[in-house]
Amino acid sequence: SALTQSPIFSMPVASVESCGPSSPFFRASSSIVGKIRHEEEVLDRVLATVLFTDIVGSTERARELGDHAWKDIIERHHAVIRAMLGRYRGREVDTAGDGFFAVFDGPARAVRCAQSIAEAVRTLDLQVRAGVHTGEVETIDGKIGGIAVHVGARVGALAQPSEVLVSSTVRDLVAGSGLAFEDAGEHELKGVPDRWRLYRVVDA
Repeated sequence: SALTQSPIFSMPVASVESCGPSSPFFRASSSIVGKIRHEEEVLDRVLATVLFTDIVGSTERARELGDHAWKDIIERHHAVIRAMLGRYRGREVDTAGDGFFAVFDGPARAVRCAQSIAEAVRTLDLQVRAGVHTGEVETIDGKIGGIAVHVGARVGALAQPSEVLVSSTVRDLVAGSGLAFEDAGEHELKGVPDRWRLYRVVDA
């Protein structure tokens, strides 16, 4: 028929074998898909400042106060931190027990937020330790991850009661902001390569 004589129907059709895993077409397609996936992963990375806080001696305080009183303190603690995050335009990512994980689009605001949190929770007779780091983070299914998150958590874990520790990256980025720091020395961060120089935030 005229239809079957059309140029479209006269075009050669690739055999099943020619589209197999060893075919040039398959290899080229796989390469393109791989590149697209890699680009998507790269595009899901953004520069952000992470803040971690943790109540000092929470287990002992909970035992002293009892479950009911401690629950009330925790609720007030959470309310204080969320108020400060709102004030400094931070975004809560996660909270586990008495710890908070938040992200900011500016390191100076993150540091000032941490300072304000440490000061505010004293009214609850609490002390927190805080850590701040800036780096590339990955967004995976709406969650924040990546090496920068691990660094921030490890920095926070090294802070003393009512202390805000920051990485050298943060210290360098906020130069000229009016924030003041003291050298806290070099440290190994568990699970993170190399040694890291940290700085404690002090009153300007």
